[in-house]
Amino acid sequence: MKPKDDSSSKPETFNVSRRHFLKSASVGGLVTAVRGMAETEAQTPGPQVIGPGEVPVQLNVNGKRIDLRIEPRVTLLDALRMRADLTGNKRGCDRGACGACTMIVDGRTVYSCSTLAIEVQGKRIRTVDGLADGNKLHPVQQSFCDTDAMMCGFCTPGFVMATVGVLEKYPNATAEQLRKGLDGNICRCGTFNRVFEAALKAKEVRRG
Repeated sequence: MKPKDDSSSKPETFNVSRRHFLKSASVGGLVTAVRGMAETEAQTPGPQVIGPGEVPVQLNVNGKRIDLRIEPRVTLLDALRMRADLTGNKRGCDRGACGACTMIVDGRTVYSCSTLAIEVQGKRIRTVDGLADGNKLHPVQQSFCDTDAMMCGFCTPGFVMATVGVLEKYPNATAEQLRKGLDGNICRCGTFNRVFEAALKAKEVRRG
């Protein structure tokens, strides 16, 4: 007599390989972790996203308020030259190496070609355009004229602003302090001796 087949009465078994188990556990854990991070970020307010389009920017330049709408990536140099028609400071290397774009921000000289305009809101910005008092030149500007330190004149605004920055920080600046303060500016015409002479003369005028 053929034995009775009772396979239908046996409980079903679930055969899972070790590799499959580990793979499933890893994916499941990753999904849970990502979901948790997303929920946390949604609940935690993050920094306000600015841009990439134009945003309102308010600048204090030479004692005057200037309201602009620019992209966050716009540099201080481009914002003032292209949007505010303040073209005194020049673009030379456009990578913070020649100093032609030098401006003074809160008493410190900066390369405006590598400074974002949006980052200097609320700070006091000074350019070469605002140094003269009407038709009367600033002592440093006058010294550059008197010593013929301008040559082609392209780098002159940067040198003038750098000299002003040094003399305002060190009214009795030594020759070494002047050299160090002007070290970040380049004159492609090679008029460094005249520039240094102008800086020394401006120092004496300011002291007088």
